[in-house]
Amino acid sequence: MDTLTPNSAKRLVIKIGSALLVNAETGELRADWLSGLCADIADVRARGTDIVIVSSGSIALGRHVLGLGAKLSLDENQAAASVGQIRLARAYEEMLSPYGISTGQVLLTLEDSKDRRRYLNSRATVNTLLSHGIVPIVNENDTVATDEIRYGDNDRLAAQVAAMSDADMLILLSDVDGLYTGNPKQDMSAQHIPLLMEITPEVEAMAGDAGSGLSKGGMKTKIMAAATAMRAGCAMAIVKGDQMRPISSLADGGKATWFVPKGDRQAARKDWIAAMKITGRLIVDAGAGKALAQGKSLLPAGVTQVEGAFARGDLVEITTPSGTVIAKGLVNYDAEDAQLILGAKSAAIPDILGYPGRGVLVHRDDMVM
Repeated sequence: MDTLTPNSAKRLVIKIGSALLVNAETGELRADWLSGLCADIADVRARGTDIVIVSSGSIALGRHVLGLGAKLSLDENQAAASVGQIRLARAYEEMLSPYGISTGQVLLTLEDSKDRRRYLNSRATVNTLLSHGIVPIVNENDTVATDEIRYGDNDRLAAQVAAMSDADMLILLSDVDGLYTGNPKQDMSAQHIPLLMEITPEVEAMAGDAGSGLSKGGMKTKIMAAATAMRAGCAMAIVKGDQMRPISSLADGGKATWFVPKGDRQAARKDWIAAMKITGRLIVDAGAGKALAQGKSLLPAGVTQVEGAFARGDLVEITTPSGTVIAKGLVNYDAEDAQLILGAKSAAIPDILGYPGRGVLVHRDDMVM
């Protein structure tokens, strides 16, 4: 990315914490602040940028409605999330609709990123929403999550969503304007760090553990998020969110800490794919081999043989009949279904499998030549 500004992003993930969205004293939504943020979102989106919102706030809003205190049991947390999530989703819908922007809700847990099939389903949902011009509103599914399956904070969730959705920029709206060499509230000599190209042990040592107010995440979780984003080729910014137009401020050169990956998103994804373990093989005819060399996806019609016991999302080799490896890629079907549709036209897949499925066996974006 040539310029570090929201206006240069092709796909932008914005993380919003509870402390920004909800008044800690009254438990009410900070509607004026959210209105300003939505105006920013509309401006950036009008430039052709896809936007995904990762938003906290459901428990904080629901707790107020239910009259619960600050310390909640698991059951109370889940009940508060159930009540608050409806209000949170409605707030985004009502404030973005005047700009002609429609929203969709996506609720995730840590298990959804650990389980390969669920990860792929989540990825497909987000990408399909974006392809239809919808702004996904993502939150942790606190109504069902337990300690064992929680992200625990939306900083790391946002980084996972950025990697999952192939975003090239992630903005964490925070209660601080970036990373400092020390805690600026305690150390008057602490210096602001505007740019980082690598997460070193020294950088990790600068991060504290504590969040503030309604927020669960401190600087440590933001550094963890930065590491995840950078591995995926995604730039990340920590920005002070408690201002009426935080994205506009950042675009105008506002103070922030930028974490910049050394490679781009596509290169990072290709490296990740190439490092996976091969679990099967697809043997293709000459026509398919020629199409792959031209940068096209692999269709079932060009496959003559399926080998191995692989699941959807696993890495497979794509070879010629003589065994020459043409490419490696993430397969869209498990071995059993791939066997059923090999040689078939994409339009015939629903009749063969009994469900719509996907038109390609391996998409070019999930392939390394």
